[in-house]
Amino acid sequence: AESKLLPLLEGMCEKGLVIDLPANEKMHYAPSPIIIGFFEFTMMRTGRERLKELSHLFHEYMLENPSFLAANMSNGEQVSVMRTMPHQEALGNEYLEILDFDRTEELISTAKTFAVGTCSCRHEMLHLGHPPCRAPLESCTSFGHAAEYLVRHNLGREICREEMTDLFSRSRDLGLVFSADNVKRNITFVCHCCGCCCNALKGISMHGYENSVVSSAYQVSIIEEKCIGCGRCAAACPVKALVMPPKGAENRLPEANQRFCLGCGVCALACRTAGCTLVKREQRLFTPETTFERIILQTLEHGTLQNQLFDDPARLSHRFLRGLVGGFLRLAPVKRALMGET
Repeated sequence: AESKLLPLLEGMCEKGLVIDLPANEKMHYAPSPIIIGFFEFTMMRTGRERLKELSHLFHEYMLENPSFLAANMSNGEQVSVMRTMPHQEALGNEYLEILDFDRTEELISTAKTFAVGTCSCRHEMLHLGHPPCRAPLESCTSFGHAAEYLVRHNLGREICREEMTDLFSRSRDLGLVFSADNVKRNITFVCHCCGCCCNALKGISMHGYENSVVSSAYQVSIIEEKCIGCGRCAAACPVKALVMPPKGAENRLPEANQRFCLGCGVCALACRTAGCTLVKREQRLFTPETTFERIILQTLEHGTLQNQLFDDPARLSHRFLRGLVGGFLRLAPVKRALMGET
């Protein structure tokens, strides 16, 4: 009965296991994914029991267990949950076209609701006994209905537009990466990430999965005549995409691994001679329009679209259609095209 089910759902919402979303004057409920989901909603809480134990379990499952990373990132997936928004100050060419969905100022100016909460990754590292991070614990920013969800369940506090602007300025000064919701419209969150704590960035720097956070439309460029080989840019890079030559080498220019470069601009912010900047990538990057489009594209990459279309395991017709569509999606591209024509 609904009277018995609702208290259970609300209790699971308080634990971050279920997400509640108001729409059309009704509350809708959906299972919370692990990322962005119950990992964040668990570790954004403070003063709760078992957080140290849960931190160890999350860390072991997500970073130390090769199965989790391999299942989600080892097949060259291009559509991640997160993408990088560049620091505008790092763009060296003033005539570069910067699209609205890449501009943090545009996001802040158009959103109506704002919230900030505890960074789940930094909180996890704190309970794991790592040295305190230079970045503040309270730095996870959300917008729109996501901000309302965090405030509704005491996972964050509502803030005004001016305070949100100040938070982004502080993160720029600290050299943090802006890792945003990987969509063009209705961006719901921006994480303020550091290389020492962020699990998503460690997917790149520790395990080599270059698209655990999708890069921005820009990449690092070293201007030879301005670079003095000081190494500040390489030290600032959160994913070790810039490497300095060994001491004594004739060429002291940093070498850039463009596969790992996030296009965040943190390196350029650290440069004192304007020898490091961001330039437009030659390869055009695709950003999903909405969350719905992103999820569909992710299921296509993982070959699980059929599970979204036919979701009732008790019905024989659904089982048959899942098998049929799943088999079609697993075909080689040429065979799939021939079958699609038929």
